[in-house]
Amino acid sequence: MPDEPANPGTAPPDPGYDSAGVPTFESVREKIEGRYATSLGDAELDAESPEGRSVAEQYDERQRAAAERLAQIRESMRTDEG
Repeated sequence: MPDEPANPGTAPPDPGYDSAGVPTFESVREKIEGRYATSLGDAELDAESPEGRSVAEQYDERQRAAAERLAQIRESMRTDEG
């Protein structure tokens, strides 16, 4: 039959692995880079959504409030010393 492989017991070797079944450096690098690119894309999409902008605005507001409070504490410490 022409559609059957010549040697049905062996599958073609996966190019991302060596003969012992260990992943190659290149295949690991490609997998990591793919995951990193996916996470960057997800973060970018999240930041562009209304919920993502709301979270970013809340974070910025907390940072401003914390900086103001720290300035108040520092000022009160200066007046207590003098």
